[in-house]
Amino acid sequence: MSNDFELRGKRVLVVGLARTGIAAALFCAEREALVTATDLRNEAEIGEVVTRLRDLEVTVAFGAYGENFFTDQDLIVPSPGVPADLPGLLAARKAGVTVWSEIELADRFLNGKLIGITGSNGKTTTTSLVEHILRNAGISTVLAGNIGTPLIARMNETRDDTTTVAELSSFQLELIETFRPNISLFLNLTPDHLDRHRTFEAYGAAKARIFENQTEQDFAVLNADDPAATQLAPTRPRVYWFSRKQRVAQGAYVRDGEIVFRYDGQEENILRVEDIPLAGAHNLENVLAAVAACRLAGAGSAAIAKGVRSFSGVEHRLEFVAEIAGVRYYNDSKATNVDATLKALDAFAGRILIILGGKDKGSDYTVLRQSLRDKAILALLIGTAADKIEKQIAGSVAIERANTMERAVEVAAHAAQTGDIVLLAPACASFDQFQSYEHRGRVFKALVHQLEQESAGAASGK
Repeated sequence: MSNDFELRGKRVLVVGLARTGIAAALFCAEREALVTATDLRNEAEIGEVVTRLRDLEVTVAFGAYGENFFTDQDLIVPSPGVPADLPGLLAARKAGVTVWSEIELADRFLNGKLIGITGSNGKTTTTSLVEHILRNAGISTVLAGNIGTPLIARMNETRDDTTTVAELSSFQLELIETFRPNISLFLNLTPDHLDRHRTFEAYGAAKARIFENQTEQDFAVLNADDPAATQLAPTRPRVYWFSRKQRVAQGAYVRDGEIVFRYDGQEENILRVEDIPLAGAHNLENVLAAVAACRLAGAGSAAIAKGVRSFSGVEHRLEFVAEIAGVRYYNDSKATNVDATLKALDAFAGRILIILGGKDKGSDYTVLRQSLRDKAILALLIGTAADKIEKQIAGSVAIERANTMERAVEVAAHAAQTGDIVLLAPACASFDQFQSYEHRGRVFKALVHQLEQESAGAASGK
């Protein structure tokens, strides 16, 4: 239920005017807070939304400011991309100013139930799948969070009978206070965002905050096959597990090719593994997590099975783009860390031409060497991380320094033979050459569709 936090008249500073910051600024301004929004970029770089903010009497400030700019506030809402240890934020906390992530503020206005989903990989697919299943089971849902639309932008749509399904990042969770999901999912934990969190332990601790305010009436769903995640299992919420390798005491697991949900000593067969439309062992794990969450949220077994079977997947997540002259092209631009890239490689039998690179996040690319040796025939490197990646994977696969996406697709198209896979699974962030991983994926798809048109034209003699 909503806590009806009072914003009227409060001095609110929103730091960072990307998607989440804009949504937070608009939300607070509409509730008559005295909002200042700031960004290091200039007005021309931010665009037309500045006019909309000013129409709501938001003060928009550009550039860097001193500590007083931060300490002279009642509430600060940093965007997820703003480091929590920014000097201005540290000074504000020391001065007693409240500093919340956008999801913490949103939670004060949320009605109904909340399912929060975090982990290093699979969040977007699992979040989309859970919402799809529940919606098709007749449950009123809202889809939000790190998946695209900020949670705070959807609060007006929540009601007492609504279940909100939210993808949650470590950046969002590290600045919560009372944020509490009724059902939390912790999918897995592998090294990521070490450029921000600095250590794997700090990264895991930020993720584990999803459990922090849950009570005995709530549920936590964790991956029994992931040692790093199991070590962070909470004590207060009722814990359910999912596993593709072993039977679990409570939760979802695989038995004789069938997904089974087990609770209070009872077992329900949900669906055959072969009926899952998504490729890869990692997607089996995502489905198991979704089955457990949806069953706990009140969906019946038949509705869950029907929802899984009808789920077509998520854009930029092992998304089939086209088949050209017997070569299949897949867009996994959401593979922004090494573990996600390993899972993408594992989804195919072999003969992969993989596009790697972008903005490094402090990753160890040597982990890719064995999979590249086993599955890939060519690595095409792009972006600012290319030097580091080349040094760390040298000797495991043939390497081509393509530098740009356009060149990578061009080289792949010439090098690939019938039966090969061209896979975009970069293992890096996108922000060196693209606005987002979505932008990167759409550029890749546009280039592939251009190839498809040229191939069709050549075949027809045009």
